Amino acid sequence: MAEHVITRDAPTHRTWDVDIEPVVRIRPGDVVTAETDDFAGGQITRDSSAADLPNLDFELIYPLAGPIYIEGAEPGDAVAVEFLDFELPEWGWACIIPGFGLLPPGEFTEPYIKFFDLTGGDEMDFAPGVRIPIEPFCGTTGVPGAGMHDVRIPPPHAGGGNIDCRHLTRGTTLYLPVAVPGALVSLGDAHAAQGDGEVAISGVECAMRTTMRLTVERGMNLRAPALRKPPGPLTPRVDGGGWFATTGVEPDLMEASRSAVRAMIDHLVSQRGLSREDAYMLCSLAGDLKVTEVVDAPNWMVGCFMPDAVFAG
Repeated sequence: MAEHVITRDAPTHRTWDVDIEPVVRIRPGDVVTAETDDFAGGQITRDSSAADLPNLDFELIYPLAGPIYIEGAEPGDAVAVEFLDFELPEWGWACIIPGFGLLPPGEFTEPYIKFFDLTGGDEMDFAPGVRIPIEPFCGTTGVPGAGMHDVRIPPPHAGGGNIDCRHLTRGTTLYLPVAVPGALVSLGDAHAAQGDGEVAISGVECAMRTTMRLTVERGMNLRAPALRKPPGPLTPRVDGGGWFATTGVEPDLMEASRSAVRAMIDHLVSQRGLSREDAYMLCSLAGDLKVTEVVDAPNWMVGCFMPDAVFAG
């Protein structure tokens, strides 16, 4: 096993494109540490004010570290991204930008920004009497789809990307469908904290140093079965060490929910030996649907989470 570091001065990219030159080539099982800037590409400093938000240069947002080329990864495989550690800076920020987020324009008409001290241990102060757990993760981790050229980072897609799943914390493993040789994994958009949905357009945005182990899984079917033909879409999956989640990425929240549940049914049948009927029923009795990302049109992200605790032995 080798260890690699992608420093902040390495080339970054801001689109999904299969022709972007990899910044590092690794073997399966190698560990990679990537230093990333926040989603605004460093345009926000501690001296920034809310008045700076409407002037953000959107050509500079979402700088991603990568791509990482994994030797031997081929279309049809899955790449397993095991998140080993996250190192935070001293501060982060969150914002409201009129016209962005879940609620329609007109409900919040003025930009708003808030800064956070990330040096206080496991929690950060939000307001008097209000503290938020610090639970760092990368809002964007993904691979390009076959034939992708100059595709913007949001919204999420079958290869992951801007999934903003706050449950991808230390110790979890994200499985992504490989569509091109080498997989071409990229990451960024780090958050120190975020709620499911990221409804106001931002988590606690910050720079980050992320350490992960990358391996290749063969024969892992990430395509969810569907009640229609052709079979359902490819979907990322997550092993959280205590729970397992399947996802749905669709332009309709109901279809995204159905896709996530169908993928969980498939997982429970193939990995837990349940009948399809029992698997569907278990999703209703013990599974949790979570809207993990709802602000990057046209695709929405829904996760179906199943706790390991319901399985004896």
